[in-house]
Amino acid sequence: MSINGQQAGKDRQPAVAGSFYPSGSEKLRSDLQELFAKCNGPVPGTTVRAIIVPHAGYVYSGHIAAAAFSAIAADAEYDNIFLIGASHRFAFEGAAVFTSGDMITPLGKVPVNRLTGEKLIDGSRYFFTRDDAHNPEHSLEVELPFIQYHFKKIPSVIPILIGTRDKNTLISLASTLKPYFTGRNLFVISSDFSHYPSYSDAVKTDRMTSDAIVSGDPDALMKAVKSAEASGIDGLATAMCGWTAGMVLMYLTEGNGSLYYRNADYSNSGDSRFGDRQQVVGYNAIIVEEKAASAGSQGKGNESLVLSPEEEKILLGIARESIKASLKGVKPGTSDALKLTAALREPLGAFVTVTIHGNLRGCIGRFTSPDPLYEVVEVMAREAAFGDPRFPALSAKEYPDIKLEISVLGPMKKISDISEIVIGKHGIYLKKGIMSGTLLPQVAAERGWSVAEFLGYCARDKAGIGWDGWKNAEISVYEALVFGE
Repeated sequence: MSINGQQAGKDRQPAVAGSFYPSGSEKLRSDLQELFAKCNGPVPGTTVRAIIVPHAGYVYSGHIAAAAFSAIAADAEYDNIFLIGASHRFAFEGAAVFTSGDMITPLGKVPVNRLTGEKLIDGSRYFFTRDDAHNPEHSLEVELPFIQYHFKKIPSVIPILIGTRDKNTLISLASTLKPYFTGRNLFVISSDFSHYPSYSDAVKTDRMTSDAIVSGDPDALMKAVKSAEASGIDGLATAMCGWTAGMVLMYLTEGNGSLYYRNADYSNSGDSRFGDRQQVVGYNAIIVEEKAASAGSQGKGNESLVLSPEEEKILLGIARESIKASLKGVKPGTSDALKLTAALREPLGAFVTVTIHGNLRGCIGRFTSPDPLYEVVEVMAREAAFGDPRFPALSAKEYPDIKLEISVLGPMKKISDISEIVIGKHGIYLKKGIMSGTLLPQVAAERGWSVAEFLGYCARDKAGIGWDGWKNAEISVYEALVFGE
């Protein structure tokens, strides 16, 4: 049966087989084999919890999608794959879940977990059935052959299309999905990135958007998308067509120190022999991983946070070079490998703060990271200058006046009594439901706050849970090594 004639209780037939990917099973399987053959494979000691993958024609983006899926072990066993994208043809308040049948591709049937889909619909007014949105939609369909080809044991899927851009609704969707966001389920977010700028503009825009995602801060993603789309870049229609699906994922991961984002690969349609470089579409493969060894690293004492004056100077130089290069639209210079000591290569979290004449101009960071400290500082400096949603992007005119401060973070520890908080020593992290926020150790000391004021300002201004919201929130503390220009 054609998709246009699909009735309730019937399987969804492919809509873009023969255009986005081959309609013949042998050709499709051969193409997938070739795409996966060029990929690196999983990172040892990690569990993939989510991926962000493109959904364009395979000749343009298939190798990037394969790079994301290949980060997952082929023998990994998941109960379900939550397959989430943004509807390209319909706008509606909430998300449409497909539960009418299974999903068909030239490689056969992908089972749909209708029971879980119906539970989502029963549990929230923002989840509902709209097969008319799913029937012609390509963004979820093009991921199915990758799932069928890659996994030895194919999990059932829960296909979800988001039809809204309302932030509060996206938060509500994430809240309903939260109980399912466990190591037993894989979340696959389908999204392309920049649409129709020139090749060089796409590279810059896609890097800014990807960096915002890798920061783990959903507000940074929203800021990056809106800033890019308001920047006047010639031909740019959107910075990320599925940013709403990306936001839902980021609300799910926010504040979870055991998870981290990394960008596994990037290209755009201009890199394909079938594309041109005047109007391109960008593609990122972004992985959300949980590192098995992270539990041991969390036990490290703060005594490991020791850097020499020379090491501090190197990090400050990397941060400044990152911002300067971004203003010029070029890649930062490669760090001198001879100067990168063992301490600078440690996988540590860090925040970078930008000030002008003593006034805050941006502050972005990661609590934990699998990446070396010097790379975290490079990315967070760029995000603090250009991606903090509280401020406009730093301008070249402002650059000579900026001062940089870096806070290298120790492990977080939950506390049960606020008497454990020491002003000037501890930063605090508050979490209540899907809302969270943090303030660095130096903030309370600089402003002369009491512990109660420290908690109140963090609860109200950072976590958005009201001045007294900390009283029934999870409270964690951490220490930081702070240095600046």
